[in-house]
Amino acid sequence: MIEIRNLTKEYEGVTPLKDLSVTINDGDIIAVIGPSGTGKSTFLRCINLLETPTAGQILVDGEDITDPKCDINEVRKKMGMVFQSFNLFGHLTVIENIMNPQITLLGRSRQEAYDKGMDLLDKVGLYAKALNYPDELSGGQQQRIAIARTLAMDPEIILFDEPTSALDPSMIGEVQSIIRMIAKTGRTMMIVTHEMDFAKKIANRVFFMDGGNIYEEGTPREIFNNPKKEKTRRFVKRMSTLSYRIESREFNFETVYEELQPYAEKLLIENERISKVQIALEEICVNNLFLNEEEPNIYVSIDYSEKSDVLSLEFKYKGTHYDPSTSDNALFMSILEEPTTTMVDEVLENSEKWYDNHTMIEYRWEDEK
Repeated sequence: MIEIRNLTKEYEGVTPLKDLSVTINDGDIIAVIGPSGTGKSTFLRCINLLETPTAGQILVDGEDITDPKCDINEVRKKMGMVFQSFNLFGHLTVIENIMNPQITLLGRSRQEAYDKGMDLLDKVGLYAKALNYPDELSGGQQQRIAIARTLAMDPEIILFDEPTSALDPSMIGEVQSIIRMIAKTGRTMMIVTHEMDFAKKIANRVFFMDGGNIYEEGTPREIFNNPKKEKTRRFVKRMSTLSYRIESREFNFETVYEELQPYAEKLLIENERISKVQIALEEICVNNLFLNEEEPNIYVSIDYSEKSDVLSLEFKYKGTHYDPSTSDNALFMSILEEPTTTMVDEVLENSEKWYDNHTMIEYRWEDEK
């Protein structure tokens, strides 16, 4: 069990952790989520004293590891950490990367360390890569090696600091599958991640961090389906929705297009559907709504539902009603006429968020089965 009491970490001009207190039970699998810069990685690094807390206590199985008398090397023998940048030694082979910590820190013989390493390489699907060097492997393979190296130390607790953030989208799944395998062993795990679907499936507790503290915690169902606090609701929604407020004809649509590509890659949305979003966005805003209003007041949201595999583009705007069926853009009209496109065009009145008598246009693109 890990008890964290009033943990604070300060740097000059910034305090990433502020008076954080929480208990982590044996066997917990905790996903730590939240916006960038809210102290998630600092939190993990303080737990194994890679960062020295400014104030507070961290008790691991009742031992205060922040006490100067504590032998932190003994504590670290039961607490492993996997970094986003792999941290493998480039001049050592794969098996040597796994053997060396066992020999130097645990006192195992070379044969014991070798046997342990080869067994773990087999489990992570990289037995044949034992004599390769790290730069001969893909990012996903290197991260699996880093995980095997951590497991070789037989830790009771494993901390994962965004283990898939440095990987290409095609490699994320292979690393996640290894982490799922570890989760079945009963080890205590904390995972800082931006992969919300992964967090939902693997964790029994979720910490949403904001402002250097745990802003809200709960089960995956509570946090992702029914969060109680406003910042959590906004964050969870934002992870599957891109939204923009357009109040000028000078709005930079390139920003939207740049965000759409990683959004599509993360959610595995086909390029064809993303292209339709871009065409509709430009046609509605630039070629129509901008022409009718000197000062546009438009809210745009792009949303994808993994459950129904539907991509939606929604416009809400104040001003003159625009009928999309009157467009003279042949490419846009061909998209509207496709059987996988559904269009909703309606006037909304007395909306809580918008002025009276504004219009909403929504497009939904289903995958063609």
